[in-house]
Amino acid sequence: MVRVLGILLLLAANHACARPERIVSLSPHITEMLFAIGAGEQVVATDEASDYPARVASLPKVANYRSLNLERILALQPDLVVAWRSAQSLQVAPLEQLGIRVVYSEPRRLHDLADELEYLGRLTGQEHQASQVAAHYRRELDQLARQYRDAAAVSVFYQLGESPLMSVNGDTWMGQAVRLCGGENITEHSLSPYPQIDPEFVLAQNPGVILAENRAQLRRWLDWPELKAVQKRQLFTIDADSLHRFTPRTPAGIATLCRQLELAR
Repeated sequence: MVRVLGILLLLAANHACARPERIVSLSPHITEMLFAIGAGEQVVATDEASDYPARVASLPKVANYRSLNLERILALQPDLVVAWRSAQSLQVAPLEQLGIRVVYSEPRRLHDLADELEYLGRLTGQEHQASQVAAHYRRELDQLARQYRDAAAVSVFYQLGESPLMSVNGDTWMGQAVRLCGGENITEHSLSPYPQIDPEFVLAQNPGVILAENRAQLRRWLDWPELKAVQKRQLFTIDADSLHRFTPRTPAGIATLCRQLELAR
């Protein structure tokens, strides 16, 4: 009890500082954004999936996609914890109850990421670099939108996983990226963000392009040579790090996706 009270007193003292100096990041996209805006030296721990930039590897790992190591987080005496709301709000509730400052990051639309970068800049005292990174991100995204605004439509199946076979709807980051590039996502209007589907559905829709994370996932479609994407050899791999993690690198992943759809045209 005395140890816990001591930690809480230290945390209270840290809260008085205008700029947090001991930040715990609980999601890969959060970690990457913090480093991008110049707050990397303030990060004292991350989740196990955070692996970019490379120097993140040396930081303590205090969370995974299932749980948090609350005792280890407390021992690090953070003055700010940044979490992913939809996945971690229940897990971090005990930290908030102990008086630790917790904020959430969950950008939902492609343009929201720039606002998120600026928000994190204000939180961490890194406003100048954050505003520069956000402005560059907006320019890249707007340029892509202009470049492919009038592109001819091409039907796309975006494969997400294999067992079970899943895809993405139009509200996800990946779905928005497909639409920005002029693609017509065959699961655009699914009620679920990440619908589970049958191969027969893909066969019925007969997309012109199939996208997946690796060649092994794409090879299964060679069993259906009648598919347009197979006939035209338009089975493309995507960069999961830039498209499945919503970060300043995302426009580069979208640009690659757009070039792939352009090839299909």
